[in-house]
Amino acid sequence: MAATGPEAWGACRFCGAAVRPDAAACGICGETSPIRAADLATAPPRVRRRLFLTHGLRTLIVVTAAVGLAYLLITTALAGPPVVTDPLTTSGTYTLGAGNSTVLQGNITGGDYVVGNFTTVRPAGTEISVAVYNSTEYARYFARDPATPAYTINDSAAGRIIFSPLYTDFFTFVFTNPYPVSSHLNVTVYITTEYESNVGDDGFG
Repeated sequence: MAATGPEAWGACRFCGAAVRPDAAACGICGETSPIRAADLATAPPRVRRRLFLTHGLRTLIVVTAAVGLAYLLITTALAGPPVVTDPLTTSGTYTLGAGNSTVLQGNITGGDYVVGNFTTVRPAGTEISVAVYNSTEYARYFARDPATPAYTINDSAAGRIIFSPLYTDFFTFVFTNPYPVSSHLNVTVYITTEYESNVGDDGFG
C-alpha cells in the first residue's frame, strides 16, 4: 500500500502546488514528477529556489488581500452610512427671464421644514416672487389652470423662506420673475435652501 503520511505528499516542481500522495502529476498545471516532501531537502537548488519564490508570492498575495479587505472594512465602519443630499438642500445663482420661473422640488415629511433665503443680485433692486405648491396644485399650475399655493412670498428683492407643511407630499418651490415679457428684464437671483427634520426639535432654533 502506498504511503499516506505527510512525507508522502509532494510539491509541483513548476508551480509549487501541493500534490496528493497517489498523484503522478500536478492537479493545477499538469507538471509530472512531483517532488515528495521527504525529498525536498535534496532537490536541485534551482527547483528549491522556484518553490521558495512561488510560496513567497502566494503568501504575499494572501497577506495583501487580507490587509486590503481589513482596510476597506475599517474605513467603511469609520465613515458611517453614506450621506445623501436632499434635493431641497441646495444653493445657487439663477437667471430668470422676464415672466419666467425656476423651480426646486422634493418630498417633505409633514412637520419637517425647509428654510432658506433669496436675494436678487442683478439688476439691483429688482424683485421676484415665491410660491410653494403641493403635488396636486402644481399639476394645475403647470397646466396653467388656477392653482392655490401652500406658501407665498410677494414680490421682493430679498426674503426669508420658512415652510413647514402639516402633511407629507411632493412640494415645488416656484421662483418667478414678475416683470412682463415685453420688459425683456432678466433677473439674477441667489437662492439657498435647507431641509430640516423636526425629529427631536421643538422649533426652528
